[in-house]
Amino acid sequence: MRSLLALLPIAAMLGAGSPPETDTNRNPLQCTVESVHDGDTMRVRCQGNKPSQRVRIHQIDAPEIDQPYGKKARDILRELCPRGSVVTLAEHSSDQYGRMLAEVSCGGKNVNREMVASGAAWAYEQHVEDPSLLTLQKQARQNRRGLWAGKNPQAPWEWRRRQRDR
Repeated sequence: MRSLLALLPIAAMLGAGSPPETDTNRNPLQCTVESVHDGDTMRVRCQGNKPSQRVRIHQIDAPEIDQPYGKKARDILRELCPRGSVVTLAEHSSDQYGRMLAEVSCGGKNVNREMVASGAAWAYEQHVEDPSLLTLQKQARQNRRGLWAGKNPQAPWEWRRRQRDR
């Protein structure tokens, strides 16, 4: 409950009451959350599709589960998009692992922005198309929200590279 209360000022800043923003060139999909794996990946079941599909939240990168703040980032995404909730996806493309890359909305909130604003994820600088994500990240960092409260947080892409180089 406390973590939800901590998100209230952020939700107000993001205009949580406004309709989710989606790219008008894409047909949004209405799906149901089956599970949340980590802070930027979930499994959903969309209407008319028998198998569930993996979704990677576009333009953000959350800490890996074994990385500091990784489990907390996953838990924040689970609070935003609980199992069984309706999620709206604006599909962008797919990644090298076959996951759908999408703009994600749950409960009328833009999850991409919420995760960055709360300090639960980085704006994935190599893939950012929405400059507001960089602004939200800067604000989260200045206010030491989430992962930014720790000493020298390491970007997930750097952490993964170091794991591969071992």
